[in-house]
Amino acid sequence: MKRIATVLILLICVIGTSSAQNLKFGHINSQELISLMPERDSALIKLQDYTNELEQTIAEMQQEYQTKYNTYQQKQATWTAAVLEAKQRELIEIQQRLEQFSQGAQQEYQQMQQILLSPVFQKANEAISKVAKDNGFAFIFDLSVGGVIYFDEQISVNILPMAKSELGIPAEKVAPTQLPGMEQQQ
Repeated sequence: MKRIATVLILLICVIGTSSAQNLKFGHINSQELISLMPERDSALIKLQDYTNELEQTIAEMQQEYQTKYNTYQQKQATWTAAVLEAKQRELIEIQQRLEQFSQGAQQEYQQMQQILLSPVFQKANEAISKVAKDNGFAFIFDLSVGGVIYFDEQISVNILPMAKSELGIPAEKVAPTQLPGMEQQQ
């Protein structure tokens, strides 16, 4: 919110000058641009493979717990108190390991997502900046972050086609309707 207010104040100051008529404004939906990038698709495939590995490990741990729990259920009446106590501790330990692994896996997933997607976000931002500089734009607004409530399409230029060209994305390629893996922004 503070950032939006700062940008608006800056805009008011700039517009108040005599050179305001020469300013070029542009806009882009950066999430749409990112969804078109082949690097994003590669990152999502790697992220899905990583997720599958984590899920497989969790499933194996759950299977181990379930097997030992079933054995416990079937034989608990025949075990001595010492064996029964040892088996209960073993089940509790397996359950605790499973919970710890699940929590750690969630953190590792978020770190891997950051590692894999950060270069994609950076490349998109660099392309947007280059297009803005090369074409003399004073401001580029990102419509995907929701900070711009209104823009006049007569004054503001959609730079998505230029950014696609800068990244070598075919002009006819359109964004998928759903953007999996993009829950977290830069």
